[in-house]
Amino acid sequence: MQQQTTTDGNPAQGGQAENEPDEMERDLAEDAVWKRIQQNTFTRWANEHLKTVNKTITNLETDLSDGLRLIALVEVLSGRRLPKHNARPNFRSQKLENVSVALKFLEVDEGIKIVNIDSTDIVDCKLKLILGLIWTLILHYSISLPMWEGEEGDSVFDKKGGPSPKQRLLGWIQSKLPDLPINNFNSDWNDGRAVAALVDALAPGLCPDWCDMKPENALQNAKEAMNLADNWLGIPQLVKPEEMVNPNVDDLSMMTYLSQYPKAELKPGAPLRPRTNPNRVRCYGPGIEPTGVNVGAPTMFTVETFSAGKGKVEVFIENPKGKLEPVEIKFNDDRSKTYTVTYTAKIEGLHKVKVLFAGKEVPKSPFNVMVEGHAGDPAKVTASGPGLEPTGVMVGKPTYFDIFTKDAGRGQVEVIILDPKGNRNTVPCRIRKTEDNVYRCEYVAQTTGMHSVNVFFAGQQIPKSPFGVKVTPVCDARKVKAVGRGLQKNGIRVKDIADFKIFTENAGNGVLDVKVIGPGGVQEKLDIRKVNEHTYECAYYPNKEGRYIVTISYGGQEIFKSPYEVNVGPYKESRIRVYGPGLYGGVVGYPARFTAETNGETGTLGFLVEGPSHADIKCYDNGDGSADVEYLPTAPGEYAVHILCNDEDIPKSPYMAQILPKTDYFPEKVEAYGPGLKPKGVIQGQPTEFTIDCRKAGGQAPLDVSVMDEDCKPVEIKVQDNKDGTFKASYRPTKNNKHTVQVNYGAVAIPKSPFRVHVGEPTDTNKVKIFGPGVEPGVKAQVPTHFNIDCRGAGTGNVQVKLTDEKGTLVPVQILDNEDGTYSVDYVAPTPGNY
Repeated sequence: MQQQTTTDGNPAQGGQAENEPDEMERDLAEDAVWKRIQQNTFTRWANEHLKTVNKTITNLETDLSDGLRLIALVEVLSGRRLPKHNARPNFRSQKLENVSVALKFLEVDEGIKIVNIDSTDIVDCKLKLILGLIWTLILHYSISLPMWEGEEGDSVFDKKGGPSPKQRLLGWIQSKLPDLPINNFNSDWNDGRAVAALVDALAPGLCPDWCDMKPENALQNAKEAMNLADNWLGIPQLVKPEEMVNPNVDDLSMMTYLSQYPKAELKPGAPLRPRTNPNRVRCYGPGIEPTGVNVGAPTMFTVETFSAGKGKVEVFIENPKGKLEPVEIKFNDDRSKTYTVTYTAKIEGLHKVKVLFAGKEVPKSPFNVMVEGHAGDPAKVTASGPGLEPTGVMVGKPTYFDIFTKDAGRGQVEVIILDPKGNRNTVPCRIRKTEDNVYRCEYVAQTTGMHSVNVFFAGQQIPKSPFGVKVTPVCDARKVKAVGRGLQKNGIRVKDIADFKIFTENAGNGVLDVKVIGPGGVQEKLDIRKVNEHTYECAYYPNKEGRYIVTISYGGQEIFKSPYEVNVGPYKESRIRVYGPGLYGGVVGYPARFTAETNGETGTLGFLVEGPSHADIKCYDNGDGSADVEYLPTAPGEYAVHILCNDEDIPKSPYMAQILPKTDYFPEKVEAYGPGLKPKGVIQGQPTEFTIDCRKAGGQAPLDVSVMDEDCKPVEIKVQDNKDGTFKASYRPTKNNKHTVQVNYGAVAIPKSPFRVHVGEPTDTNKVKIFGPGVEPGVKAQVPTHFNIDCRGAGTGNVQVKLTDEKGTLVPVQILDNEDGTYSVDYVAPTPGNY
């Protein structure tokens, strides 16, 4: 079905067909209130549709200029793909082309007539014309095109002289609100009552008290109604409550918002309630019981108004002398809409408790309460039982405690339990007398967290009240996690410390039981240390090779993956050394790197990574008996990194790496440079330094810098924060051999790390030896000769040779580096003399 909708590029009240004055002409000021409201409304309308394709508009004036968001919006509205366009428009011509594609599609394919607006207006960010284009889309797709319940297509679209879109929408609203005079889309909505009435008309009982709303509470009225519409009818607030009640709100914004109502559907679970009905108010509690209230003892009762609608709660307490006693009424702001009423009787005798709701008495009111005797002594009351213990109470499980009132005198026993948010009616409790002077309180906690159990006698707290009770989830062994090297199937060897951790968070209260059975069924020694409330560190010490079985139970049930089978291998020593951040951690999506050095040990080196995801492994042979290895984890969690020699784990393998989810920092953008990282030039015993630049790395992450010598022994390094995103690192090598510098950012190696630095000996020119015919007597003019320079043992340095005759003239020389610390120097003396 196609329908022609015309516009001259300017939003108009109800469209051109009505010949009404152009709304955009009534105030051309750039900051006009109505214009800002309209721009905000149209932006929200567009974003509601664009969110289905994960796009958004921040500034309606500029964000459509390249045509991409406009094309996306038209595709969503029409449900069709637009012709080919420029996905990355960098030039003005490409942007104009994109906008033209969208406008042509609207006119040719959708039958929407667009007048006095072309692609240059959109690309040049002309707000007035952009608003006109968006209004054209709203008018066509949200108001004119949809069929509404009770309408017939012929009457709406085909008859000439039929209702305009504005008349059609207004007529639909008037049919829903026959009791309200709604004649426009501006002033009739300013007090918030009309939108509240419309919400209740579509979902009877959702906003039943709209007729009691006062016009002077316009913003409160609009907020209440529009929030209900948003939450339960799925109607987004394209117009905000403060904009609706603004006298400057324009028709187009209101029509855009209200055009969502005809298609609204009520969601399940909506808080529907009848209009005010005092007969549905419930009252309960010791303060309205026929007996049990004592003189001087505060007492209380509850008034529940959940299904009674809206109304004011009033309580009047008349004593035997006909005088009114003071009373305190507190609204609990809970799901049941309850009020707590507290009063203290001052004399004995019959008291009348009258409860009114919305000016009318509630059922059973007035309540006759016989006040007898004076209050007893709450200091003599005690309470005990599992329901008062700091731990052990589980959510959804019944628990109890007993209250002992012997020798305490007269008084009512009351219990109030506050949940972690301080709500007092979410944990109902039942109190019953089990024997003389003994009362039992039973309750079931509905949420986890710290609860406050308040026990009252004669209106006052008893000793030790309130009691803090931490409610935990029901014990669930499936939520217990165990990780660590000591649970890996292969890799543990005799004399190793086989360690692992157990996490019980969210598993509820339960007893942890861990056993390790070694070869021959012998139970092994096991150390368990409780780190915090939910974390345990465990270790066992295998002294025989063979199969070990680790069982972990929680609350009498084995956890997931238990029992663990661990194959312990024989004791072994190895010269292979491994180091690098990828052995201990990393971040999803970044290569986790480490280095393996054989140190002359023969055998086939191999690597295996086991964890939550498949991890591709790459190995780079450095040609010096070492290899740089990296693997790419694609899911967070614990990974076992196996270092194998001839298919067997080397000692300490596997290494357990904790891979973190991807965060907001970028290790690949960290740079390191300076003499301390160059392959050559660093001298034994002399300080050197380098710079680490983290300014392009995004979010904050820990920086880890280390240096070690050829024997994998650490070298002291100092890292100074320059407070500008850069760091200065300095170290002084004590040995003249290969050193390795590692720079890790957020547990990930930065580019080019590890850096390999060959530290040279300090230079000692006294150890340089020079000999040969070219430095001895007998050299002849015009005859080639040479001499040798032996720098072995003299440390690192550059050899320079300068040869001059008696007049100081330079004589050319040729230096040959023998690449063993020695050099040969050739020259020809041009004339006789001293050189």
